[in-house]
Amino acid sequence: MAAADTAGGQAIEKQLKICGYKSNVDVVALYLARQGLRSIPSLSQFRRLRYLWINNNKIQELTFLIKNYYLTELYLNNNELTDISGALKHLCSLQILFLHNNELKKLDKTVKELKGMISLQTLNLFHNPLEYDPDYRLYVIYFLPSVQLLDRKLVTQKERESALNLYNPKRAWVMQSVAFGKRADTSLGTTVGPGRCTQQARRPIMPSGQEFGNNTNRVPFEDPEDAVLVRAMTRSLMEFSSVDWNKVATSQERRLENKAEEPLEKLTVQFR
Repeated sequence: MAAADTAGGQAIEKQLKICGYKSNVDVVALYLARQGLRSIPSLSQFRRLRYLWINNNKIQELTFLIKNYYLTELYLNNNELTDISGALKHLCSLQILFLHNNELKKLDKTVKELKGMISLQTLNLFHNPLEYDPDYRLYVIYFLPSVQLLDRKLVTQKERESALNLYNPKRAWVMQSVAFGKRADTSLGTTVGPGRCTQQARRPIMPSGQEFGNNTNRVPFEDPEDAVLVRAMTRSLMEFSSVDWNKVATSQERRLENKAEEPLEKLTVQFR
């Protein structure tokens, strides 16, 4: 292991000389790819490091990125990683992350590690054992909504809708109801597709003798989201009013005629 660390240290020193960096704070990019490295010493001294290539090595553990908060692009593909838990979640500025061609097996643990990366737009996870999960792509799309390019393919709006229906059918139903101003076709009593997080959707039950607006001190539902669902099941009352402005006297006409202002004739229409 000591030899591996020495090899990693030598590779870093070589790159610093090639790039002509004078001090650690000047280092914004490091290219350590294709050097047969099994481990790398801590890179915490490079606080402003933004671009890091460690692809095509033999890395098995990620213990060297503890304080590299400024990283925006990280290339870890073609290594021997089996687990990234606890190694990347603090890198909230990442926009591009390549993890393909590794040995990552746990889809849920891998995605959980990346959830805090709200700026992540490009992600590669293909050629890992986890990609054989039956709902792999939809799972990643739902739990990492910022990702726009997954495994070299653009994430489509249809895929986002399918992921929402699969992993959060209740929310999908509400969004459909609000968007179209009517009851959604999907029944609340059915389960939408198989999945690890899919649950039997529950029809909200309003307690007897309680209605909206009658109880201000407590919520008349066991689950507050039920109130949203019940509201979505009824169409809103719409009201339109119009006035014939040709019959309304101007201020100058009222002064000349010296008449009291007559009430306006207003036409109001209500419908659901």
